[in-house]
Amino acid sequence: DARQTFRITAMKVLVTGAGSLLLGGVAQALVERGDEVVCVQRRKLVTAHSTSLTQYGVDIRDREALTAAAVGCDAIIHGAARVGVMGSWEDFYSTNVDGTINILRAATEHRISKLVYVSTPSVAHVGHAIEGDVATPATTGRKHAHYAESKAQAEILALLANSAELGVVAIRPHLVWGPGDTQLVGRIVERARQGRLVMVGSGHALVDSTYIDNAVSAHIAALDAVAPGSRCAGKAYVISNGEPRTVNELMSRICLAAGVEFLPKHIPAVIARNIGSVLERVWPLIRKDEPPITRFVAEQLGTAHWFDQRPAQEDLNWKREVTLDEGFARLAAWFQTQ
Repeated sequence: DARQTFRITAMKVLVTGAGSLLLGGVAQALVERGDEVVCVQRRKLVTAHSTSLTQYGVDIRDREALTAAAVGCDAIIHGAARVGVMGSWEDFYSTNVDGTINILRAATEHRISKLVYVSTPSVAHVGHAIEGDVATPATTGRKHAHYAESKAQAEILALLANSAELGVVAIRPHLVWGPGDTQLVGRIVERARQGRLVMVGSGHALVDSTYIDNAVSAHIAALDAVAPGSRCAGKAYVISNGEPRTVNELMSRICLAAGVEFLPKHIPAVIARNIGSVLERVWPLIRKDEPPITRFVAEQLGTAHWFDQRPAQEDLNWKREVTLDEGFARLAAWFQTQ
């Protein structure tokens, strides 16, 4: 391969949000290849045993504690965020936007030269199908999607901080799943077991997804590639397996791997959006968990979302290693051990 190899020496990397499947995987992979890692998350993980990994139970809204944790670091991978649909705008803003501002201040204070901002494709979602597009600029103005809106504002701030001293790249992983995933896999399997699995429309919309190992390797590739003035600095990239499948196939194969029956209830897209609109207003008044559907989720499940992976492959020197079929096989093997 004639492409440039970006990694030269070991680094000390601050990883925020390491309590998640993705960022925990990133931290572990960095340690395994010889980097020193400082993990920041709200609660310390009890499973870490490496002397190359230091953990701090720090809320990223705590500017002083976060800045102290970043002492001596060469790079940052910032993935800590408030996710989901429940909570006030102030809750999402303080974590996702103010927290990112604290990260940028820490990078400036310690003269850190590399920042990978972990974003989401929803920052550029405007309600229509996406078929083979590259990452388009983040947009703001969503009144009822606090997560997407706050992440969009944070990504814009992060990329604006790209400079001659700090190289910033935004990575938007799309539908990450794999063994141990409590989000996509966990919710689909739980609802299938309870007979509450919903399919918006026909289920024939093509969507990208990302096997966990590929998402991890993409973020590490971004870390190695980004630097002040580098080809990827100041840009955003959507990451996926590059193997779009229908929503129906994705859900059914997850259920098959888990050994649960796949009998979704089909709801027309227009009705699903209307139901989602009502639940967004009513659900927080009666429940504390996530509503079964929202307008945003209805739009995501009912429209195509798949992306051109060539920019990430070329600019980050990255390619996926685990195919979806292999990923489903690994998922099935994992469920058999549970």
